[in-house]
Amino acid sequence: MKTEHLAEKIVAVSLSLLLLLSHTPKVFAQTDTIRIKDKRLLTSTLKPGLRQYLVYFQNIKDNRSLKFWLWLRDINLETRNGEKVFTVTQHWYGNDSSSYRSVYSINKVADFSPLYHSETIGKKTKAFNWAPDKIASADTNANNEAKNFKLDFTFPNLNWNLDIETFEMLPLAEGKSFAIPFYEAGIPAPLYVLYKVTGSEVISTLDGNKVDCWKLYNESDYNGRHFTETYWISKKNHEFLKEEDAFGGGYRYKIKMMGAATNLLPRFVK
Repeated sequence: MKTEHLAEKIVAVSLSLLLLLSHTPKVFAQTDTIRIKDKRLLTSTLKPGLRQYLVYFQNIKDNRSLKFWLWLRDINLETRNGEKVFTVTQHWYGNDSSSYRSVYSINKVADFSPLYHSETIGKKTKAFNWAPDKIASADTNANNEAKNFKLDFTFPNLNWNLDIETFEMLPLAEGKSFAIPFYEAGIPAPLYVLYKVTGSEVISTLDGNKVDCWKLYNESDYNGRHFTETYWISKKNHEFLKEEDAFGGGYRYKIKMMGAATNLLPRFVK
């Protein structure tokens, strides 16, 4: 893979590859399986508000450049048709307009089950209505690139695009493993993905405070390449603070910005 396309390629496909390759039935018997009907996600720990993340890529063969993104994820509580829901709006900014994407998702507050998801890259939008037993293209978008898409599910699942939010709601503890039913809208099928708590670590935040975190870990293999993901979630506030991913020839890092980081959205000219 060419160096100049490495980061963009990983952003576009790494989630799908890891999801499709992480199904390990023999291990699942020893894990806590997250089923939506059991309502085991601690939805009260998911707080409304804007989160900003610095995301950067390192190619170990290129010691003169890095790829940078700024991700904004804004969570709101709303009531729709008499039901409380989370709405999550994402904006991904890179060093040029081709890197930009916007994402909008709606999930039930009761169990975080998905109701709607849309993603826009460039001028192309894919939008989906999501139910426990199926997902289908949303007819509310006339130019929907996912028009006529429909998939019946064999089990209810969670929106993998909202993995960070899902991790913040897990009942994390020493030695626990979780089999999470994730699905990324548009791929062939949902699967259970295995995540393990591998220990804890005290990390320093931007203001110099020390925060005790659980380390959540996932790994998979594809075409002879090994992929790993590690997430640092604070024990006290269930707050995602840091991520480090390793793949063939590179790393991706994600750091939560301090609350004082300026919200850029109101400053863009409409």
